[in-house]
Amino acid sequence: MSPVHVRAEPGDFAESVLLPGDPRRAQYIAENFFDDAKLVTEERGMLGYTGTYKGEPVSVQATGMGCPSASIVTEELIQLGAKNLLRVGTCGSYGDGMQLGDLVIATAAAPQDATVSSLTQGTPYAPAAHFDVVHAAHHAAEEAGRRMLMGPVVTSDLFYDPTEDPRAKWNRLGVLAVEMEAAAIFTIASMHGVRAGCVLTVSDTIGEEVVRISDEELKNAVDNMMGLALDTLNALN
Repeated sequence: MSPVHVRAEPGDFAESVLLPGDPRRAQYIAENFFDDAKLVTEERGMLGYTGTYKGEPVSVQATGMGCPSASIVTEELIQLGAKNLLRVGTCGSYGDGMQLGDLVIATAAAPQDATVSSLTQGTPYAPAAHFDVVHAAHHAAEEAGRRMLMGPVVTSDLFYDPTEDPRAKWNRLGVLAVEMEAAAIFTIASMHGVRAGCVLTVSDTIGEEVVRISDEELKNAVDNMMGLALDTLNALN
């Protein structure tokens, strides 16, 4: 039986899969970075493609926004044979001195969400990226000469957070950035014994005011991140 949401069959996806939130970004990645890209699922508009990069098979699958959606996609991709999962997305910066367009390699994701606590049935748990993925991403960034920051991020259920000055709270704990899916992806991957990681582009700097990156700058930063992300996955093969 095919998974309910990622409607595909074993073999449709490569063992290495990029996980952007936005279906349009999944399509953009496949069309601009893959060779011989093929649409393998479009159930509920959650586009997934498989192709090759530098001769190695690779897939991309949209997760949607937030941990509930990302957890469904992660679980079903693993059912379909995925072994290496790499979230690629954007984030808001909490770290000092961070700049728009900076690259963040997440080592862990503090679970400020309800999905992880449901998965662990309330057991205290620290979702972490797999060392192999972090190591590969670090070296890919070094080889590309990319400015990078490595450290923990926080996964939040809320984009519009009513908390007064959340940056100050998380900055004191050494958290670099906020995003919305990594904690669930890391947790489910660990539960199934597969490798997961997360690389992010800073799209918003959060301080006394929120400063948003321009569309053109964001496109360039994400394009640079994608080459690095794909080299990361190839290093895991």
